[in-house]
Amino acid sequence: MLAVPALLYGVGVPVAEAIPMSLLVVAVSSAAALIPRLGAGQIRWRIAGILGVTGAGAASAGAAVNRLLDPRLVLAGLALLMIAAGVRMLTTTDAIGGDCALPEVVVNWRGCLPRSIAAGLTVGFLTGLFGGGGFLIIPAFVLLLGLPMGSAVTTSLAVIVINSTSGFAAHLGDTPIDPALTLAFAGTAVLGSLIAGRVAHRIPTTRLQHWFAYLVFAVAAFVLVRAAIAGAA
Repeated sequence: MLAVPALLYGVGVPVAEAIPMSLLVVAVSSAAALIPRLGAGQIRWRIAGILGVTGAGAASAGAAVNRLLDPRLVLAGLALLMIAAGVRMLTTTDAIGGDCALPEVVVNWRGCLPRSIAAGLTVGFLTGLFGGGGFLIIPAFVLLLGLPMGSAVTTSLAVIVINSTSGFAAHLGDTPIDPALTLAFAGTAVLGSLIAGRVAHRIPTTRLQHWFAYLVFAVAAFVLVRAAIAGAA
């Protein structure tokens, strides 16, 4: 969510180059954030595998559609998607539970499997399309699958690594990317991920969910304004 706007407006990278760069950066930083959490027991590996496999194929389809669209339309669509996700995260605070999150970490696969597949296809496609759809994995886990926020955050990192890597591979060859800039951006993102991982477990679930929504709104508003200015120019 943050990587594409940061590369576009903070560094001045064109949209066609910012999307594959952001996917690579997100994959690396998510992997770095996942490593210290591996022993916490919060990762739902089977659900992560389902979303990762289905999302990997859908990311290629999203990348193919991306090549057909005007870059300003892509940015506007990403911003609107952010707003919709933020609203849902603010208005839904009692979604925990359901077939994918029964007591004692039990899963009713008859109900959970189709939801997981649908979530994986949707998030994977949007990740390939926008280069920033991976942020929807957390709302999908919380709102659609009913996972608690801690498990949603940790499991999402595993899925994001898979989806972002697949999306990057799908975009590979579309346009050259600056390796030095990518390395610098990825390095600082990894540092930020490690710092955030050490403090995230201290924040109450509801507060974390609301802060996430507010961050989404702020970035969406900024992207919409910049896209409008680019269109007027």
